[in-house]
Parts: sequence; C-alpha cells; structure tokens
Amino acid sequence: MNEYVKRTIIKEEIPSAFLDAPRPVKVYLPPGYNELLSYPVVYCQDGNDFFTMGRIATIANQLILEEGMEPILIVGVSVERSKRTSEYSPVGSRHTLYKRFFCEELLPFIEQRYPVRPHAQHRVLAGDSLGGTVSLHLALDSPQLFANVLSLSGAFFQPTLDQIKQAPDLSWLRLWMVVGLDETSVETHLGRFDFVDYNRRTKAALEQKNAQLAYTEQPGDHLWGFWQKVLPDGLRHFFRKGR
Repeated sequence: MNEYVKRTIIKEEIPSAFLDAPRPVKVYLPPGYNELLSYPVVYCQDGNDFFTMGRIATIANQLILEEGMEPILIVGVSVERSKRTSEYSPVGSRHTLYKRFFCEELLPFIEQRYPVRPHAQHRVLAGDSLGGTVSLHLALDSPQLFANVLSLSGAFFQPTLDQIKQAPDLSWLRLWMVVGLDETSVETHLGRFDFVDYNRRTKAALEQKNAQLAYTEQPGDHLWGFWQKVLPDGLRHFFRKGR
C-alpha cells in the first residue's frame, strides 16, 4: 500500500494578467516519472478538492501500478470559494477571464515546465458540479485545445444547453459523464436543481451533435463521497491500458 500513498506533488503559482492574483496549482507526477518521456495531462477544477476529498493522486498511483494504466500528470487548479460561481458558471462575472487564464496562462506555464503532450486529444478537463460546467465550456470554446471532459455531476443548466444546441458538429468531443440518482433536488448558489434531469437533457443535446459520450447514472448524492468512488472509472475511460 505504501506505493500508492507515496506520491510526488509539486506546488506552483501561475502568474495572471486576467485574475486578480497568482493562482496556486498542484501538479501530480506519476510513478517512474521521467522528463525524457511525454505524458497526457488531466486539468482539474476545484484542484484542492480533487486531491484531498477525491484522492485523485492515490487513485492514479493505484491504477498505474496495479492495472497498468498509462502514466499521467494531474494539474489541480485551486479556486476561492467566494469566487467559484463567478468563475465557473457560464453566466458568472469572471467566467470569461477565468477561461482566458486557463487557455493563455495556465496551459503555457505547465507545458513549458513539464513534459506533457501539447495536443487536445491528450488533455482531459475534469470537474465536479460547476467545475464540470466550466470544463465543458472550455472545450466548446476552444476545441483546438481540449477534446476530453470528465464530468462528475456537472451543473449543466440552460446556458450550457443553449451553447450545445448552437454548436456545430461535436464528433471531436469525448465526454465521460456521471450523475448520482439521489441528486434530484440539489441546493446550489444558483438555486435548487434536479441534476439528474439536467444531465439527461445535456446527454441528449450532446448526442444530437454526435459527441462521443460515456454516460452513467449510479446511486449517489452531490458529494465527494460519491465522486471519489466513481473517479477511477472516469480515469480508466480516458487512459486504460491499450486504448
């Protein structure tokens, strides 16, 4: 078990002209990390939550060492609770600035310092709730940068549905989506929502645009206790051995 617990996580600060302060990130390096190789990368919204409550570093170690999953880098991008909705929601006042930070500052910073593969098909955007929302909007806005989204109970409400319906063919987009069957009345900063209904509507809208979709509903609530359990399946989907 020691192998799974022992992990390399580096703390960085990304300077930003778009945000009002440098943005802390955590970078997980896989077992056997070698700067002469190149790696796919997962960019996580709510980065601290993915590492602490999602235990993504421990999960990745286990999948790499036990199941032969392809080694990956994981970048957890932190967020201040008070600014989360304004940055992650498509109607938030800081949403556009956050997306510019992500594409124009975060990606170049990581790619200058780490041997990650600089192609859309080797980048996965991961997020829970509104983190799933901003991940999908980043991909819809910048298909040249992002082709993969891992969504844990994404907060996909009307503005997201509208953008999907306006989009051209989305056959380039790969999504892994999960929602908990107990998420029928979730209290959020934006009001109370039936996440199951909205995820089903989003699934249908994405399928109409030919997105490559792996969609699942499982018993669970809008909590990290549920998301931590399903996270290994999401990582396997994108990085399983021999994919």
